Amino acid sequence: MSNIQSHVVALGLFWVCVVLTPAAFGAEADTPDAAADSNARPARDDADLRRWLQNMVWHHRFTSAEISAAIGLKQDEIAKHLKRFDIRGDNRPKRPDDSPLLVLPYPGGRHPRIGFLDGAIDPQRETKVSVFTPWDASAYVVLDVPEAIWWQNGGRRELLYLAHTHVPTVWSKQGVKLKPLEWERKPDGTLRVERKLPNGVVFGTSVTPERSGVRLHMWLKNGTDKTLTGLVVQNCVMLRGVPQFAQQINDNKHIAKPYVATRSKDGKRWVITAWDPCHRVWANPPCPCMHSDPKFPDCPPGKTVHLRGWLSFYEGHKIDAELRRIDQLKWR
Repeated sequence: MSNIQSHVVALGLFWVCVVLTPAAFGAEADTPDAAADSNARPARDDADLRRWLQNMVWHHRFTSAEISAAIGLKQDEIAKHLKRFDIRGDNRPKRPDDSPLLVLPYPGGRHPRIGFLDGAIDPQRETKVSVFTPWDASAYVVLDVPEAIWWQNGGRRELLYLAHTHVPTVWSKQGVKLKPLEWERKPDGTLRVERKLPNGVVFGTSVTPERSGVRLHMWLKNGTDKTLTGLVVQNCVMLRGVPQFAQQINDNKHIAKPYVATRSKDGKRWVITAWDPCHRVWANPPCPCMHSDPKFPDCPPGKTVHLRGWLSFYEGHKIDAELRRIDQLKWR
């Protein structure tokens, strides 16, 4: 564990995870419309509004103030639409027992971390998905994929992309704002998003749920005229939404690169993640979160490079045997 803790200290202000404004949590979140701010994203249409309200009420169990923070409606408007759509906390449809793990876009509006709140501002929800546990329909981890992409730019290590604002990116230094995006859901339940940056670089992520876990895929296409190097990606798994795993410590982490796993407080369950090719594994206790951070191969002009990832849940005490089992699933 000391190696992980030293990584956390050394990375400090640079390797940071998503954070919302103070209006989205604590005492202020309980006041009428206190959370409605510039981070809110209005629904595109009635069908989109219904989907987001189902997402937030049935699954994330948001308060009215948190819903307001996510989609920008006043609380009396929220109550009206919930009644119109007949969406209540007690009428969530039952999922079949043989369903894949539930994966949903994370709406924003609720802080996915406990601590280290000053390390990120104005989060972008198009990089964040919630994966719900198989044993508790209200418990979920939030994946930030990607939270950040670094590159070597003219001999300097810079941020090509950051899923919030805090450390300057190559674009924020130029005063360029990236447009907001949303996850697209495919017929098989896969969530997919792709972004084109101003310099022609395109990157994207897909999240595909299965019964035993979630397969993750990231790609990056070089639309510039120079080879891209130093493409380190930061992918974060935030644990606030699974209270039994949300101790702000590293003693509950198990490291077997590329795997990093967090043990529940009662010692009976685990959250496991991995990426390949893996650059580093680490964890940040204040958040709390865990990372298996990959690195894209160098990418010549016109070429596309790929990363593969995994996330799953495990009940039992033989964590090393479980990691060996996962290896046989050929997720890499």
